[in-house]
Amino acid sequence: MSFPPLLQKVDAVTVPVPDLDAGLRFYRDGLGHELRWRNDRLGQAGLSLPGSDTELVLTTELAYEPNWLVTSADEAAAAVAAAGGRVVVAPFGIPVGRVAVVADPFGNTLVLLDLSAGHYVTDSAGNVTGVAP
Repeated sequence: MSFPPLLQKVDAVTVPVPDLDAGLRFYRDGLGHELRWRNDRLGQAGLSLPGSDTELVLTTELAYEPNWLVTSADEAAAAVAAAGGRVVVAPFGIPVGRVAVVADPFGNTLVLLDLSAGHYVTDSAGNVTGVAP
């Protein structure tokens, strides 16, 4: 059976921090990663990784984990279940698309993210002001 691979790339790696300002002091100010966007309502800030469009996402709510880009979180979750994995958290909406959390048959958790709603629009300071297709 031949079909395109499900996991397209690592979209982001989430890194838990006690608060965004402390995280930014370390990762932006101390280590030099440029701020791409900040969403205080979600407790997240996205930083650039040189030579890649993968983001380092500081978070006050999520665990340390990679987020895999897929075409459709709903279809990807169904494909993982059909292949012998399981859905841990059913697909749900986020401002830029949809997310599902699945596990492979070996117990590894995979966060599957699609960007079906677009990308963040920010002001000159990096604060999220909306989402654009």
